[in-house]
Amino acid sequence: MARLRRIRVPDPLAPYADGFRSELATLGYTAGSIEFEVWIMSLVSRWLCAQEISAEYLNSERAQWFLDARRASGHKRIVSKKALAPLLGYLRSQGVVPPPEVMVSQTPADQLLDSYQRFLVEKRGLAPRSVPDYMSLARKFLKDALRRTEDPAELQAMTGPDITAFLLSETSRLTVGAANNTVNWLRSFLRFLHVERLVARDLAVAVPPVATWREARLPATLTHAEVAALLDSCDRSHPTGLRDFAMLIVLARLGLRASEVAGLELGDIDWRAGELVIRSKGRRLDPLPLPVDVGEALVAYLRDGRPRVQSRNVFITRHAPLRAIGRASVTNAVGRACERVGVPRVGAHRLRHALATEMLRRGATLPEIGQVLRHRDLATTAVYAKVDRLALASVVQPWPGDAR
Repeated sequence: MARLRRIRVPDPLAPYADGFRSELATLGYTAGSIEFEVWIMSLVSRWLCAQEISAEYLNSERAQWFLDARRASGHKRIVSKKALAPLLGYLRSQGVVPPPEVMVSQTPADQLLDSYQRFLVEKRGLAPRSVPDYMSLARKFLKDALRRTEDPAELQAMTGPDITAFLLSETSRLTVGAANNTVNWLRSFLRFLHVERLVARDLAVAVPPVATWREARLPATLTHAEVAALLDSCDRSHPTGLRDFAMLIVLARLGLRASEVAGLELGDIDWRAGELVIRSKGRRLDPLPLPVDVGEALVAYLRDGRPRVQSRNVFITRHAPLRAIGRASVTNAVGRACERVGVPRVGAHRLRHALATEMLRRGATLPEIGQVLRHRDLATTAVYAKVDRLALASVVQPWPGDAR
């Protein structure tokens, strides 16, 4: 087998090459991938030398100069910020180069949006993953409302028809579900404006509802046999299969959301008490009993499948850089299992519905189901009453003229 060539890095980045290699190895990069990243380091170092720039002056702006020079020379590789991310991340962690420049809000509208973002996180307790949707809608609304000037004082002149016109423009091509989200995001921003006394009236009441029939459809679910097939499809002889099986059984047996699975930390598992602490919506910490089969799956993954990393998250990516997974990885694990067993691809939330449906079939009450799913309002759980078709059949009235 041919020996892998070790890339030589010239000055000014030469003193940091060995440390960079060690860091990449810790993050799970293969030997070939490590030398590829070091090769990028050598390209940057040669460019710095040619430009007579010292390593400590390699900020975001100069990194962009390097990428622009690559493109201008006709290169197709190493031309994006993503290509430099591992190198710049390491150099910043070592204090060699400055941290990324923080853009300071310049306009009153920007400052208003910054205040709204703090309001969502600190006062409303929104999860970080939810904030961008609210901010995107607020940004669009401000751009539409402040067309003449960028002074938020102009918001005082807003009327109900202005809000209706904006919504019609935004929702004309959206599905009912997406339109409902837009309405909720806009109401949130308008309430914020009123709370902060930027508008005299609570204009949230002027936001019209989306015409729809609440809970008109049965909640989509999977059968008990399909859930069992998804679990059985995981190859537990392989680390990835151990991880995916552990994630799927947590979803199927405890009804967690994808983000809650991704957010599980090692300290959330109380092995002695047999409990699992769930980081739920609104920053709540909800303890749940740890079933034996779920505990065994977690032990198998932690012992034989989880790579050794500094992260305290339970579930870790399988490819470098090794880090905590995101909720998309949980959803993708469910999707891959669906493809293996030949059922239509579904998301992680479908397993949550399947758990509620199975509990109802076995005789659990709606309050019991709501407790397991950690619903704040029983009305949220009431949708599963429609799944019990036998009970519904007993209260169905005969259709007029059915006897003919």
